[in-house]
Amino acid sequence: MKYRHFLFDLDDTLLDFGASERLSFATMLQSFGGEAGPALFADYQRENAQLWAQFERGAIGKDALKVERFRRVFDLHGLAIDPAAASACYLESLAETVVLVDGARALCEALAQVGEVGVITNGIEYVQSKRIGSSGLGDWIAFVSTSEACGHAKPDARFFEYAVRNFRDYDRSATVIVGDRLDADILGANRFGIDSCWYNPLRLDNPGEAAPTYEVSHLDQIVARLAG
Repeated sequence: MKYRHFLFDLDDTLLDFGASERLSFATMLQSFGGEAGPALFADYQRENAQLWAQFERGAIGKDALKVERFRRVFDLHGLAIDPAAASACYLESLAETVVLVDGARALCEALAQVGEVGVITNGIEYVQSKRIGSSGLGDWIAFVSTSEACGHAKPDARFFEYAVRNFRDYDRSATVIVGDRLDADILGANRFGIDSCWYNPLRLDNPGEAAPTYEVSHLDQIVARLAG
């Protein structure tokens, strides 16, 4: 295998963020005496996605995002819950609620025998660090780079430049990123000039400008694809 430096997106690549998000949202509402019905959760996901898109464009700060997503959805549903308190409760639950994507543990273990595995994430630093610690993947992950610490977010090439400094004896030609998002992971790799593997479990079409080097639908396909 020509690769020695492996960058991984975290949410919905190694960890099932959707499952953790649903559980944490329900836990948060229950702590304030509410229930997470389908419409309420769907509205939260919509507002959250819009705000993260703004964050990736540099249009909103992460601290504001954490609270604003709850303020918007509570206003929509007439809920008298303090959005800042809700945010703190949700993040605490999210940090403890970890669901692995099938094959994540074996993949990280296998690639750590070949080189170094690093995680790059636009998520909130202390939450992501705790989630990795709870996941059991920490033994095989050499470092975690967050947009919060860097000051730039995927797909900004400056974030990738910041992350790869953590590799020993870094070689751009021996680097590959694995991620589920075309607009952040794959496009970011294209802009930075490294290879990429699109993890596409739903077998979605690629309608945009992002051009993955490889594409897989299951994590257990990755070692063989990268080995050529």
